Amino acid sequence: MLKRLNIILILLFIFGFNGILLGDESANKYFPSTLGSYWVYEDQDKNELTRYSIEGEEIAGEMYHAFSYDPELEDWIDYTPFIHPFLYQISDAGITLVVDEAVENAAEARLKKEMDIFAELLKALGPRGIGAFSIADVEAQGQEDLLLLPENVAVDEEWDVQVKVKVNAKMIMEGEGVPENKQLVMDFTIIETGMVLGTETVETIAGTFEDCLKVEYRTKTKAVFTPPLPPADEDDVGPPGETVTTVWFAPNVGIVQLHQKSGHMFLDMLSDDVDLPIDLPPPTERTLELKRYEIKTIESESDTEN
Repeated sequence: MLKRLNIILILLFIFGFNGILLGDESANKYFPSTLGSYWVYEDQDKNELTRYSIEGEEIAGEMYHAFSYDPELEDWIDYTPFIHPFLYQISDAGITLVVDEAVENAAEARLKKEMDIFAELLKALGPRGIGAFSIADVEAQGQEDLLLLPENVAVDEEWDVQVKVKVNAKMIMEGEGVPENKQLVMDFTIIETGMVLGTETVETIAGTFEDCLKVEYRTKTKAVFTPPLPPADEDDVGPPGETVTTVWFAPNVGIVQLHQKSGHMFLDMLSDDVDLPIDLPPPTERTLELKRYEIKTIESESDTEN
């Protein structure tokens, strides 16, 4: 088994220390947007989240649909575009979510939290001449749109969901023997793809839904360090954690179930061979299950209720 990169010891060294096509079915069928519709979901902790279809807005001459939520999102660490899209568009390309600032805020919050944990870890390692560890900056830049579901897609055919999110972070160490303003710069690039795995029957609190589209979204993260961290061989580096999100879309209802497992962008790169003085947090897992819903139609405005 290849050894993983022991980031803790290396950092101390750096800082100076010893095919079936879906055919003519519209993507809109799996993401109804009629004004006044709502969906109530229950998560793994029995908390409820209600999504409402509300009046949209015009951006650069194009009309976008909109959602609101109860309760409102309070912490960006809890954001995921599949759970909390605010603006979206349905076009010939498929279903596109507007995610620019939201996904940037979420990436920054996620990495800052991990770096805070890493700072605690360094302090817990004991006296090594480290006077202080600080987070100099964390900045993310992502694309505006996320292609949730293309208009036409084949089973097992991959597409770019969110082509790229870049996260830049700087860490500074201060203390005896450490050069002034000694810093490590980390550049993460997150690429996300989607794939339709097939169709399934899904049982939820709201009922049983047949012919649900099962879609898997998977991120891949690359990290570049300045100064570079030895060894140069990428096979010896523990990869940053990935996020795998599985979403089930029911025809004429929308999302009925979601499961997400997220690794850690930075902490997953720590060596498994080191006896750490504190426990690192496990991967984050989230589930959502449809509890009740109402889909409006233009004709009756209360066509489907459960």
